[in-house]
Amino acid sequence: MRAQEKGAETLLMMKGYGLTTAEIYYRMPDYRHVLQSYVWQEYDLAPDYPELFHFIAFWQDQIEGPLHSVRFCHRKLIAPGEWRNVVAELRYH
Repeated sequence: MRAQEKGAETLLMMKGYGLTTAEIYYRMPDYRHVLQSYVWQEYDLAPDYPELFHFIAFWQDQIEGPLHSVRFCHRKLIAPGEWRNVVAELRYH
């Protein structure tokens, strides 16, 4: 599911989606000894990561540069334990 419409990101986060960022290393098609990197970012569902695996499958089918490695991290931006109702804030000095 992609967050292209206005307000779609908030709806995705409310459904449990989190921001997934992947750093993809691939070999140049003509120069196999040269590694390049590509950063991909999309809202995705952990622990299955359907968007990430769909993109990796697309890469392997459509792009000539063979994958070397993929590193990724996932962060839910809205979580139940993170919200607090702060009534007052006191500062000293």
